[in-house]
Amino acid sequence: MRSRLQDVLEGQEQNYILPFLWQHGEEEQVIREEMARVHEAGIGAVCVESRPHPDFLGPKWWMDMDVIMEEARTRGMKVWILDDDHFPTGHAGGKVKEAPEELHRMFLGERYIDTLGPAKGASLLLDTLLMCGLRPTISLTQHASGKNKLVSAVAVRRDPSHGALLNDCVDLTDLVQDGILYWDIPEGYWRVFIISENKHGGSKEQKDYLNPLDRDSVRILLDTVYEAFYERYKTDFGKTFAGFFSDEPGFYNDEQTFDFNSKPGKQGVALPWSREMPALLEAALGLDWRKLVYLLWQDAGEPSNIVRYTYMNIVSKLYADYFCSQIGAWCRARGVEYIGHVLEDNNVHARLGSGTGHFFRSLWGQDMSGLDVVLWQIVPGFDELSFRQPTGETDSEFYHYGLAKLAVSLGHIDPKKQGRTMCELYGAYGWTEGLKLMKWLTDHMLVRGVNYFVPHAFTQKAFPDPDCPPHMYAGGRNPQYRYYKHLNRYINRISHLISGGRHVAAAAVLYHAEAEWSGESMYFHKPVKKLMQHQIDCDVLPVDVLLEASSVKDNKLYVHREDYKCLIVPYSEALPVAMLRRLIQFAEQGLPVRFVDGLPVRSSEGIDVSAELSCLAKHRNVTVAPLEELANELIADGHCDIIVETYEPYLRNYRYLHEGLDVFMFFNESPHQTIRTKMVLPVEGDVYAYDAFLNRLTCLHASERDGAITVELALHPYESIVLLHGAALEGYTAAPLRYATASDFELEGEWTISIAKAEQYPYFQEWGRRAALTNMSGPDGLPRFTGTFRYEMEFEWDESASEVLLDLGEVYETAEVWLNGEHAGVRICPPYILKINGSLKKGTNRLVIEVTNTLVKDQCDFLSSFAQQEPSGLIGPVRVIR
Repeated sequence: MRSRLQDVLEGQEQNYILPFLWQHGEEEQVIREEMARVHEAGIGAVCVESRPHPDFLGPKWWMDMDVIMEEARTRGMKVWILDDDHFPTGHAGGKVKEAPEELHRMFLGERYIDTLGPAKGASLLLDTLLMCGLRPTISLTQHASGKNKLVSAVAVRRDPSHGALLNDCVDLTDLVQDGILYWDIPEGYWRVFIISENKHGGSKEQKDYLNPLDRDSVRILLDTVYEAFYERYKTDFGKTFAGFFSDEPGFYNDEQTFDFNSKPGKQGVALPWSREMPALLEAALGLDWRKLVYLLWQDAGEPSNIVRYTYMNIVSKLYADYFCSQIGAWCRARGVEYIGHVLEDNNVHARLGSGTGHFFRSLWGQDMSGLDVVLWQIVPGFDELSFRQPTGETDSEFYHYGLAKLAVSLGHIDPKKQGRTMCELYGAYGWTEGLKLMKWLTDHMLVRGVNYFVPHAFTQKAFPDPDCPPHMYAGGRNPQYRYYKHLNRYINRISHLISGGRHVAAAAVLYHAEAEWSGESMYFHKPVKKLMQHQIDCDVLPVDVLLEASSVKDNKLYVHREDYKCLIVPYSEALPVAMLRRLIQFAEQGLPVRFVDGLPVRSSEGIDVSAELSCLAKHRNVTVAPLEELANELIADGHCDIIVETYEPYLRNYRYLHEGLDVFMFFNESPHQTIRTKMVLPVEGDVYAYDAFLNRLTCLHASERDGAITVELALHPYESIVLLHGAALEGYTAAPLRYATASDFELEGEWTISIAKAEQYPYFQEWGRRAALTNMSGPDGLPRFTGTFRYEMEFEWDESASEVLLDLGEVYETAEVWLNGEHAGVRICPPYILKINGSLKKGTNRLVIEVTNTLVKDQCDFLSSFAQQEPSGLIGPVRVIR
């Protein structure tokens, strides 16, 4: 049986990359050329995006698709389809507008009238009220032709001294006749809440979108888009045609499309609704549910929390069943797969607005887990402080410590996903983003377990296309395109090593959605951050999985193929009753359960759980840990796999098991500091280092004691390393791994500098000669030049050494080196160190270094204006190390 290691060393790894391929209706030859460039870059699939195309599902669209499919068949590539004509998914090619009214988006709106009693014979004109942000209500008693339907009319007594709402509440719904509420107002101040089902709400950009809470409404997307592709390419399904990609579907019920804090309690916002909601709320809250729905907007302490938890629990399940699961089932029945991602930004993954209510539920029906990183959401070094980006300020802790971990956890625990997590990456960072930053972002994902990538994007539009650069080829104008294949080979090799086996993690952390709906809560990524900074790997688990698909054996928690030594519960004022009882069961079975910063005080549903809380407080396997002490306590109790000698908050790690092969990946996420430390790995025997850029093994010096291996680790900023152990390594030989530690010789002398733009390369024009290496984009250099700088010099070498390294020092940003006419290698990020002992000779040596920057110096695009610009060229110092 072939091992994954054998696959990568022999170049037989699979393809794990499927970039967006934007369609604008170009000529056939342009489409064929772009497909060739994708394939030339070492990529075996595309995800076709129709957003810019003028004729989606029309004659020109199918002509273009036929060309893409033909090219893919010829080249042995796969084709995925982004499943709608607009962003986000849900427009259904414009067909929702033509559908029956009951299949359009539906909202629940709130409005109130203040009254004073006693007032017998009073009435209130409900038909003339303005609903949902000054939108007119035509009728509150009907639901046809766009008219609204009354759901509830409730009067709540107010405190006469300060106006606060009191507990005295009267249901007036049955007193409404023909749009008029007839009520003998009792003594005192009363606020009358009118809750209506209506069509007026949400983002204007999504006004003609389907209702994700309605099965028949979602079917419009299937009938319009999915069935059309099936009819045309049925014989390709499951072969060349791989499947469909949904891009950021959601509720979009807030007029402020990207308000990431949109949730029940926000004033003036219509809430997602469907025809089934009244019956579901009645089943959950009882016959008096109509008296309670106003609490979705009004704060009344625990009663509001109960209603909001109930509502969010219902809508997130409806979304999961009717949108994601329905589409996923359709795809699997026809032999293709369903992938994509929702909006996760700044914690909206557990909220309304552009969110879907619950990350795990929203993607459970798909065949891969998914996420995206675009628009400067993740920036090296900004893991705690916020970063100003095009849509506002980032919650940097979430993006760095929560986002990828959230998605990868779903990939690990859902059997249908087969351990696969996809990330849409690189998009809308602007032309300042080159391969250096792309590699850092790639490693950020790989070291957390992401193993499929959707680069954003290849565009066929003539350069410059202002639509969300960078673009990988850009009509031949991207000077780094010729090096892009090096990154892609790296991605495919490591992705192959962390696929098809089993991830290893010491801890599980409870997902916080239900807790957030229920009251005060701690984000799941708060404890995850502490664990990651101490190299304690973990998965994030939702309540649903812990209730339905988990077990405890030998004091460990088992979910699918994963097992965990403990379960961590971020602070939660309230949790569902079933979850509290499940935690007691886990503790009784021997699983250590750790609550962070305190135990819950009540249940989400309002049911008395005093006995359960008392049991948890006294149980020997239940502890409460302050957030700041959590990681140290886990290490002290042996709930970790890797022990690092020093505190290394920027060292990331991931462990993955195959039969006969143990894979450890480490990555230095600091943009500036080198990590030098020792660590203990839970293995015995030889440990090898694998260089995924050079596809080469080296033997790592290690010492063995008490059934574990201690290794020394040195990682420069941007540097990653893969360590391998196991029987699959038998028969392979490798030279010892050497870290560059001493400088023997700094190259001094005159450099000849030449330049070439991407469209001119490899034909250079001499620019000048300099003895000192400086920033070529400085005001005294070429501040607007984009392309390649060639540096040439000669130096004398009189010594002999078995191994000699060339350290280029600072480089911005892609470097390719020749020594004495022999190719020495390519580096796309730090450290810019290459082996040159094979081509170095005594006497005069001729060195050529080509350094390629990004298009930002020429384009100065809007998206690049959100980040600091780096220098260009070779800064050095250039040193020979022996």
